[in-house]
Amino acid sequence: MNPKNLPRRKGSSPRQFPLRLNSRYNYDMANQAFLSIWLKDLPEDAMLQRWGDFLGTIPFSETQPGFTYLEVRAVDSSETPILEQDLRSLPLDAPSIIELAKPHLHSDSNYMTMTKWDLWSQEGEPAAWKNSPKNLVLACNGEDFDDKIWEEDGHFAALLGLEHYFTGHGGVLGVRQIARPEAQSPEEALFLESMKVPANLQIYQEKTRDNIKKLFDWVGRIEKAIPAVNVRIWSEGEENLEARLDEILAVR
Repeated sequence: MNPKNLPRRKGSSPRQFPLRLNSRYNYDMANQAFLSIWLKDLPEDAMLQRWGDFLGTIPFSETQPGFTYLEVRAVDSSETPILEQDLRSLPLDAPSIIELAKPHLHSDSNYMTMTKWDLWSQEGEPAAWKNSPKNLVLACNGEDFDDKIWEEDGHFAALLGLEHYFTGHGGVLGVRQIARPEAQSPEEALFLESMKVPANLQIYQEKTRDNIKKLFDWVGRIEKAIPAVNVRIWSEGEENLEARLDEILAVR
């Protein structure tokens, strides 16, 4: 999963896929985590077949399975979509998404779909751990779309959700001694204080590790399903997210 010769500035985001979706769907302004996948090539006649193979690996939410939205854009990301389908009333499986996209098969097209997967997070008041559906957004970039945006972003890309689902808050997880800034709010101060209790820190570690394992298991299925040559897990807040996740998993 370690990409080579694919530089990216710290904190930068793909130019089209996550940035546009963050704005359009009003995602939380906190740091997001992403997955980018490069194939050896993605010729037009194989695009949808390979994207379908990729979509077939998705770990759907147990309570909200299926794809709930499909969008197709042509030429570049500034263009109005040529297809938008709201599928929330009847979520589709991967083959059905591909059938909808087939009339719009072109190497200068971008395909985007949405679903949900289950991740652990603290929810409610008082906060309690729940394994609940979270947004998962997936895109396919044709090799002639938007000035070859795939070279930077990947042939396939995924917006995984909030970075802290996989890293935790405040640098409290892992084996490194991370410089922690002063709490910026009373809520953050309470959180950091609660993490001084060993039992609280242990369960926080366990739930976050479960999220990481789910992500890594999914990446393993992707690498078996499609001919990926590079897979990058990255985020807006971490210099090397994969190394950070490995570090958190290493703690017993």
